Amino acid sequence: MQGPFSFDDTMVRLGVFAGLFILFALIERLLPRRRLIASKGRRWLTNLGIGATASVLLRLMAALAVPLTAFAAAFYAQHNGLGLLNAVDWPAWIKVVIALAVLDLAIWAQHLASHKIPVLWRLHQVHHADRDIDVTTAIRFHPVEIGLSMLWKMAVVIPLGASPLAVFLFEVILNGCAMFNHANIDLPRPLDRLLRLAIVTPDMHRVHHSVYRTEHDSNYGFNLSIWDRLFRTYTAQPKDGHLGMRIGLTSYQTTAPTRFGWSLWLPFQMRQGSPNRPAEDAPNAKTEA
Repeated sequence: MQGPFSFDDTMVRLGVFAGLFILFALIERLLPRRRLIASKGRRWLTNLGIGATASVLLRLMAALAVPLTAFAAAFYAQHNGLGLLNAVDWPAWIKVVIALAVLDLAIWAQHLASHKIPVLWRLHQVHHADRDIDVTTAIRFHPVEIGLSMLWKMAVVIPLGASPLAVFLFEVILNGCAMFNHANIDLPRPLDRLLRLAIVTPDMHRVHHSVYRTEHDSNYGFNLSIWDRLFRTYTAQPKDGHLGMRIGLTSYQTTAPTRFGWSLWLPFQMRQGSPNRPAEDAPNAKTEA
């Protein structure tokens, strides 16, 4: 979408995404934290395919007569003087900082809801079904979940009055941080301890992908680590250690999550009970063949 900026925000974001993706993929190869389980080629094709499908959906939403994007919502709010931040005469940089913090909290809340509300979990489990975690996991989100996430951001942007610049920066930061904290990177432990005081690190977020329920239902942040500490959903380390922990969902410890069609159809599969949820901290949880 074109606006007061002299560039297409989508193309700039795509360029930043591609650059960071290549960077983190190279670092993963040089400094891997864990040994991967699944076939990397097939798994990457599936994860990249899911991400590409979601991107196509977002482009379609942006091409509507009334664009359904957070960026467009910010322009609408600014043009019509809507939202809290458009009603106050504060320095622009302060309003940008406030908008970034509120949007980050909104994404944290959305992530929490996706674990607590069954219909949202059906979509979000596509992300958690990945048996490995690396930079490609950051884009392994079902297209419908991505579409709903965009609508949620719009619902926050308009009453908040976030500026187009703030929304643009937030989307770039969110994409970059998601790739960073999903990356299979072996950070020096002192650096990890220092960084996680402010932002979510790979070791911190990896805990969230554990098969254990208490670990899986923690560390919801993507950017700032403060929200998990503030709302007491923070878990420092996995009880089995980063090298010994199992990633994914106990019901899907198979090659199925590496298949593109299976992954897109997963939310619509009918299963008895709630087997798609992580194990209740059972060390030898039963898995499907």
